[in-house]
Amino acid sequence: MRLRGLMLGTLVLLALAAGVYFSNKQKAAEAAKPPTDAPPKILTLPERDIAKIALKKHDADEIILEKNTAGKWQITFPKPYGADQEAANQLSSSVGTLTSDKLIEDKAADLSGYGLKAPNIEIDVTTTKGATKRLRIGDDAPANGGTYVSLDGDPRVFTVSSYNKTSLDKSLNDLRDKRLLTFEQDKLSRVELIAKKQDIEFGRDKDQWQIVKPKPLRADGFQVEELIRKVKDAKMDLTVSEEDAKKAASTFNSGTPVATVKMTDPSGTQQLEVRKVKDDYYAKSSAVDGVHKVASDLATSLDKSVDDFRNKKLFDFGFNDPNKIEMHDNGKTYAFEKKGEDWLSSGKKMDSTSVQSFVDKLRDLASTKFIDSGTFGAQTMDISVTSNDGKRVEKVLISKQGSDYIAKRDNEPALYGTDAKTVDDLSKAAGDVKEAQPPKKK
Repeated sequence: MRLRGLMLGTLVLLALAAGVYFSNKQKAAEAAKPPTDAPPKILTLPERDIAKIALKKHDADEIILEKNTAGKWQITFPKPYGADQEAANQLSSSVGTLTSDKLIEDKAADLSGYGLKAPNIEIDVTTTKGATKRLRIGDDAPANGGTYVSLDGDPRVFTVSSYNKTSLDKSLNDLRDKRLLTFEQDKLSRVELIAKKQDIEFGRDKDQWQIVKPKPLRADGFQVEELIRKVKDAKMDLTVSEEDAKKAASTFNSGTPVATVKMTDPSGTQQLEVRKVKDDYYAKSSAVDGVHKVASDLATSLDKSVDDFRNKKLFDFGFNDPNKIEMHDNGKTYAFEKKGEDWLSSGKKMDSTSVQSFVDKLRDLASTKFIDSGTFGAQTMDISVTSNDGKRVEKVLISKQGSDYIAKRDNEPALYGTDAKTVDDLSKAAGDVKEAQPPKKK
């Protein structure tokens, strides 16, 4: 009897558990369903499946956007133009995932009352398989009720919100690529800047920029990237009238040259020339037609000498902590090696705060000026820093010159001038490194 009762109890518990499981599953399925009164979707096309968009407005030329073989949008009509990829993708996304605000009529017999028989805007969307969907955008509904839209082949009439209408109602200027140079920043291999009567060339090895002209020098990567960013952000004003555009071209011809910059990526080399006329600056690009007025900060970023782009830091380990440091300073020797989280010297654990202060001084060691010629005298200090898990070893030699110092990196001809306080602070930080104190007993 007890066994039978136990089996019956187990079966009841299993039945209850199954009931709860299927009840929860049904509730989850119901929750996943869209509400019955949810506004219906008008179009559902993944962006990857959209190959062409033709936008027709009654007061403007038709605009045709097409994806090229690389998957990038191009304007092919009314003229071939580069397309703003972000703007084109937003248009593609907006039309491909268009959801109505309301369903106005399920089977409309007459579209003229909604402005859809001769619509203000028509958008033809062609898929990669050649199928075309035509979206009609008509009149605005009364009392801020959105805008009427319909889809060819679908008898329904919807309204969409003003936001959705704005995302679809684009002009040629909205969709054009406005950049003066259209290079791909992450694929640049060479940058050339002709300014201040100097021809400066930068080459990139992986992610690191170096000066290769007028002679090989270490480059300040941040300054080179800032130059590239300024050029990349230079845009043309497409609202300028044809008459003003002609005046700009004439003004440019009489202007004073400021700088010429050349950017090289796998597609080739593009050039931007900047000139100054009174207080204004104008640019002429090899990538787009015409002459365009540009902001003064572009000219400022280009009007620089080679020293503005040189790396003033004497060590390249940056924000990564070194693995090993050895320093000889007027007969004193300091040697520190990192093991795990600890710094050791002659097998003794060192105080991490005082070591970090020394490392910070090494990291900040920089020149106050570049010395083009001169001799490197008897060295008073040499420092060797190993970093990047032993893959990078940097050695800096320092000698006294008058009241200041000259530094040089081992196996590099460049000389760096640095002030006495910087070197004295470094020497003091090394001497202040102390042994770690044992933990206090509780």
